[in-house]
Amino acid sequence: MKRPFSLALLGLSVAFASMTAHADDHSTLTPSSEVVQQSDIDWGYLNPLRGDQSPAAGDLWGDRTKDGASGFLVKFNEGFSSPPHIHNITYRGVVIQGEVHNDDKNADEQWLPAGSFWIQPAGESHITAARDKVNMAYIEINEGPYLVQPESEAFHNDEEPLNVAENNMVWLDANDIRWINLPGSDDAEQGPKTAFLWGNPDVGQLSGRLVKLPADFSGEIKSHADEFRAVVIKGDLTHETEGKDDSQSLATGSYFGSQGEITHDITTSADSETLLYVRTNGDFDIIED
Repeated sequence: MKRPFSLALLGLSVAFASMTAHADDHSTLTPSSEVVQQSDIDWGYLNPLRGDQSPAAGDLWGDRTKDGASGFLVKFNEGFSSPPHIHNITYRGVVIQGEVHNDDKNADEQWLPAGSFWIQPAGESHITAARDKVNMAYIEINEGPYLVQPESEAFHNDEEPLNVAENNMVWLDANDIRWINLPGSDDAEQGPKTAFLWGNPDVGQLSGRLVKLPADFSGEIKSHADEFRAVVIKGDLTHETEGKDDSQSLATGSYFGSQGEITHDITTSADSETLLYVRTNGDFDIIED
């Protein structure tokens, strides 16, 4: 029996709902999907003015050098530490590999491991550092271009920075919240979980969350959203778009996304759980085979 999990907020309560809850909420966009392998990324410099002293960066979706939203990967060399600087726009980051420190230049070091999340407000002076041999993060902006500017141009835009370590995430499952039409919920602790990070999860509003899938999970992600974007943060999975012969193994740092009513068939590794970062403006169901 397939068991549906819907990751959406209904008012102030979280609902993991059945597909029938979305009968009046289907997108009117022409359905389409895309996949980007980390291994296929075209890498450049995050800050071209610093050349090879800059971290490497590669777009997953959008174009960080132009107007508009985008999501991209950043790689930091071991021991990297930036000078104090600001950005022209607010960005969000999720650590994929290694450890990253992002804070005021006078702050104590707070090394964020894989699965951690941070927000860096526009205009706020800070440094970014990394200390493992391989360090990688997913960076996301709601508007572009992404620019690095000197600390002397710092300003305050009423937003505050945020660092959330992986072990401080609050995970929600069927035992924590209201379930609708969900058979077999006794094993909810072993099923998918979600941790909300930012935004307003009401339908039509953008939000971001982490989704944790158990090892050896096989099922579907049914998106009902105009915008659905998922990045593999930990683990790996096999992805195929329903109705297409496009099965691919996606390693950490890879991306799949869609618009409109699309079903993503997924299977996770039998050895470990898989962690996804999901950005969306609508509901989606996770349905276990």
